[in-house]
Formats: sequence, structure tokens, C-alpha cells
Amino acid sequence: MTRVLLVDDEPQLLRALQINLKARQYTVATAPDGPRALEEAARIPPDAVILDLGLPGLDGIDVIHALRVWSAAPVIVLSGRTDAADKIAALDAGADDYVTKPFSMDELLARLRAVLRRPATGESHGTSAVIGDHIVDLASCTVRPAGVAEPSDDEALRLTPTEWRILTVLLNHPGRLVTGRSILLSVWGPGHERNTNYLRVYLSGIRRKLERDPAHPRHLLTEPGMGYRYEP
Repeated sequence: MTRVLLVDDEPQLLRALQINLKARQYTVATAPDGPRALEEAARIPPDAVILDLGLPGLDGIDVIHALRVWSAAPVIVLSGRTDAADKIAALDAGADDYVTKPFSMDELLARLRAVLRRPATGESHGTSAVIGDHIVDLASCTVRPAGVAEPSDDEALRLTPTEWRILTVLLNHPGRLVTGRSILLSVWGPGHERNTNYLRVYLSGIRRKLERDPAHPRHLLTEPGMGYRYEP
């Protein structure tokens, strides 16, 4: 069944949406604020998200930015903000549609069906990438020497689960700057946005394992003061 994550700080509205979606055979998860929305999305990734913007803890725009680092699930913004600037900001952040409150339940459900019909874009969990002398395969979570189809145990390179999560974020956005804050939100979750030392330590370790010259990386680049970039 299709799983929908509902995010809103109005309990009555959240309940009404939940009832209507369950009546139409959707599996529904709910969150009353931004941090719990990201936790729930990471726990069981949704097929679609219906999201308010004015959320406690973390604004809806920031939630969209964090989701888009690793998820291509369609996002429908359901908000009382009617200004064109708010709509543009949400769509630029990665939202797929924007519905203003008050709203028609039938229209919202029709828009949900429409975004679920669209082919997924932007996410590529089957990505293979060459970094240094290694081929990194996100689909199988393996790293092998280039030119070796089936590496022996001695040839296989091991990455930690956290290293895999960081690499997944970067390799799913080839050539694009990914902010440190977005990586921290996606890998460690809310509350760790300022722990930039985590990224410095882990990226240094990943470079030592993968780059030919870790001191002068070719693929896993730091953009000082902004974030990181995977350059194919």
C-alpha cells in the first residue's frame, strides 16, 4: 500500500487528513513538527509527503531541503501561506505541488494521485561511481577495484554504515553542492546541524580509503564555508 507522511501542527486537521487517506487505502504516518517529520521519513521512507510550512522546530522549507538530499518522494505543500514568494520558495526547495488552506479534500486527493503517477526523478540508488581506483556501487553497497568484477575478500574495501550514508547523499547529487547542514540532517538527524566536525572527520576517512591523493582529492571536494561536492 502507498505510504503517505502527513506533517502539520494542527491536530484536528491532521486527524481529518488521516481518516480520509486511510478510507482510501493509504498507509498513513503523521508528524506534528519538522524534526519528527524527518525522523519518521528516515525510519520508514514514505511514497509521498503532505507538508505544512509553518511548523514548530524546523520550518517546512528546511524539511523539504533535508528530504531532497536523499528522497525523491513527491511533496505536496498544504499551507495557509498564500504569497507568491512562499510558493516559489517551496517549489524551488523541491516541492512538487502547493495547495493553500482552506482547501477542498477532493482536490487535495486528486493532486496526491497526480504526483504519485509521475515517474520518480532525481534519486538514483542504483548509482555506480568511480572514485580514484575504485568503483562504488550504491545498489549493492560494495566498493571494488576498477576492472575487477568479483573482488576477493582481500580486495574488497569496507566502509562503515555512516560512511555509506554520506556517500549516498553526495553520489546522488553529482556535480552539485550539498550543504553541510543538509548532510548532517540526513545522516545524523535533527539537532546535529552544527556538528560540522563530524563531516570533517568522516570525509577525511572516506578520502583516505577512496581517493588516490587524499590531501588533494579529485572527486570528494570541500566547498569552504558551504558544504561538499561529488565531482564525477
